[in-house]
Amino acid sequence: MDIELWWPKLTPSTREWLMQNNGDAVPPRIVAEIIRAGGEVEPDSETEQSGTYLSDDDVDWIETVANEEEPS
Repeated sequence: MDIELWWPKLTPSTREWLMQNNGDAVPPRIVAEIIRAGGEVEPDSETEQSGTYLSDDDVDWIETVANEEEPS
């Protein structure tokens, strides 16, 4: 499911955390909330970093929202 569909289902505090920590590893409690909202988050297997990260597209979308721009 696209982020535009599950983002509004997140709590305001989770959305704020994601905007403030965009691109960082996502804590398990936030991963669980994203999954409950219909989003997908997978462990990063392409880099040496451990943890769970949002996709590059989701990170870009959140950055746009955080900068109060209109997402494309």
